[in-house]
Amino acid sequence: MRDTVQPKCAIAAGARLAPLVSLLLALVISTPCSAQGIALRPAVEALYSSVSIYPPSATSMTVCYGFVCRRRHVLDFTPGDRAALTQLLNAGHGNAAAERAAVQKAVVWFDRRMGPVLGTSKRVAKADFRYFDDKHNYDCWDTTRNTTSLLLVLQKWGLLKFHDIGDPQYRGNTLVLQTPHNTAVLIDRASKIEWVVDLWPRGYLQPPDVMTVAKWVTED
Repeated sequence: MRDTVQPKCAIAAGARLAPLVSLLLALVISTPCSAQGIALRPAVEALYSSVSIYPPSATSMTVCYGFVCRRRHVLDFTPGDRAALTQLLNAGHGNAAAERAAVQKAVVWFDRRMGPVLGTSKRVAKADFRYFDDKHNYDCWDTTRNTTSLLLVLQKWGLLKFHDIGDPQYRGNTLVLQTPHNTAVLIDRASKIEWVVDLWPRGYLQPPDVMTVAKWVTED
């Protein structure tokens, strides 16, 4: 029969290592998950909690469609996806305006990436329940969530040099016949000016609107 008694030196070594192991475990437990990265602003967090989905990670995001995220699909980013987006964003590292132009192209990339998967290649601009085609479309809540999620992924990958992700913005004034609408937002780190990235008013593969929030709230 094999002797199961451990040598005294092994027992002693284990005793010396026990406090170190406990310390390492405590550090792991108390350290925030690095995959989640940057803490979300409350208004951004509410985009996800309000429809019971997880915020994006560095490897995947929940894509909402079907109006107010009634339909959803998990996009797991492939190495090819990351390479394509990295190339697009690296082209915008000259200044803030160039980065916003690169973000526009990244949103078009997302539209093209998801079109064949979801059937949203059939989507139309300014879609809502009146089109009776929820399974092929995004409403403005869907585009706000999806664009914000994509921006957060780009941020987690370290590809946003000049901007942070801001609170989603709302507009709507029935007195002047302005319809309710929401959009994702970027904040210029230097100037603190807020810029919308708004896909909903545009059809499939058309660049999203990128303008200041101050201008956007006056649009219809």
